[in-house]
Amino acid sequence: MPNKLLPPSGPGRPKDLVKRQAILEAAKTLFLRHGYDGSSMDAIAAEAGVSKLTVYSHFTDKETLFSAAVKAKCEEQLPELLFELAPGVPIETVLLTIGRGFHSLINSRESVELHRVMVALASQDPKLSKMFYEAGPQRLLSEMECLLHKADRAGQLRIADASSAADQFFSLLKGGANFRLLIGCAGPLQGADAERHVQDAVAMFMRAYRAD
Repeated sequence: MPNKLLPPSGPGRPKDLVKRQAILEAAKTLFLRHGYDGSSMDAIAAEAGVSKLTVYSHFTDKETLFSAAVKAKCEEQLPELLFELAPGVPIETVLLTIGRGFHSLINSRESVELHRVMVALASQDPKLSKMFYEAGPQRLLSEMECLLHKADRAGQLRIADASSAADQFFSLLKGGANFRLLIGCAGPLQGADAERHVQDAVAMFMRAYRAD
């Protein structure tokens, strides 16, 4: 079997973790290239350079692997550490960092293609759509909600409904630009335009919820 993605384990890199990462990368590649139904566990194993038994030992079924691949993609751009509110750090600084990471995520080729796949599958497989939402968007909303609760308790923000505020924050960052990108009417915002968009969204959010 060809070893396409599996790198040398090297010192300090347990072989099973390297294989797991290779499987996730293969899954992301094939799910985007062929869709969910068109990507078999056999094909993912071959792409990762491991046996099908190894794939099943890490991920019990294709649904679990799909969910893990979506979560892994989100964590690449927005690791959980970004949602921490360290003592002495202004919440606006934290929001700008999250905003840049989120904007980069939703404008990436992988994210755009995955969203298009999910829209196409929405009427066929609601269970899969729910798994995608829980692994990706819902995780980010939950992390942001927790962060906003901390900022409220710290007196940096005044938020009565952190769940709604979290949704509003990400909606500001997506805006019309991301919708136009998803339907193929425009390319992603880049460079200075992307930075200005993120700063404007965070500034608007801060005007709505700043404690003072």
